[in-house]
Amino acid sequence: MIESALMPFRLDFMVQAMAIAMLVAVPTALLSCFLVLKGWSLMGDAIAHAVFPGVVIAYMIGLPLSLGAFAAGMACALATGFLNDNSRVKQDTVMGVVFSGMFALGIVLYVQVQADVHLDHILFGDMLGIVTADLVEAGLVAAFVALCILVKGRDLMLHAFDPAQARVVGLRVGVLHYGLLALISLTVVGALKAVGLILAIGLLIAPGAIAFLLTRRFGAMLWAAVGIAVAAAFLGVYLSFFIDSAPAPTIMLVLTATFVAMFLARSVRATADAVEGDTGRV
Repeated sequence: MIESALMPFRLDFMVQAMAIAMLVAVPTALLSCFLVLKGWSLMGDAIAHAVFPGVVIAYMIGLPLSLGAFAAGMACALATGFLNDNSRVKQDTVMGVVFSGMFALGIVLYVQVQADVHLDHILFGDMLGIVTADLVEAGLVAAFVALCILVKGRDLMLHAFDPAQARVVGLRVGVLHYGLLALISLTVVGALKAVGLILAIGLLIAPGAIAFLLTRRFGAMLWAAVGIAVAAAFLGVYLSFFIDSAPAPTIMLVLTATFVAMFLARSVRATADAVEGDTGRV
């Protein structure tokens, strides 16, 4: 029994999959807290889809795929910001138009080239086929994002809660705005090899949403989100070995189940408190 349970740890590709999953979980979890508080969940979706044409173009001209992905992600973020500032259309509508258009462009370009990289690997990742260079890249992205949030966390928090107040106290709101978008783009690039474009969206939303249900303090929310994401990443890869499934979707199922459980527990507790309060008044 114990020998069977320890089997995944004896396989190098499983250990590497667990390692990169947990590395990717750190920056995505940290940024998910800001995205949830700012109501920017769709922005993570937009950037994740928008990097696709950048990946294809980089492949076509022989550049590193991560470089093309980052450039496309930033182009999406800048285009979204420009259109939002210079039109009457709401931001969520602008993001929907931009990311769907860029994703469609990526699909059109992809079918025009005979790519060695399979589309499934771009969209859903290839966690079991990573190499040491992928681990190093994911680790550097995680360290850089964590360092940026450590240094500018208070400014980003104020910008997330009240951009007008941030401007009044003298913060460079534009730098914070586009800096956060750059971190999101960089994080999506770091998650590309492991979980792919589509599932990166879930990692940029679910940990922050779960942590938001657990705590009312932002500092505690950051720690909770990281702990939840890392635990889900480890458990998802571990379970995928025994149920013979892809690791990335299994991670998302673990996060989804955790969110549902926390939401139900919070609802039951709120109902119980309300009943207790009514009983006390009677």
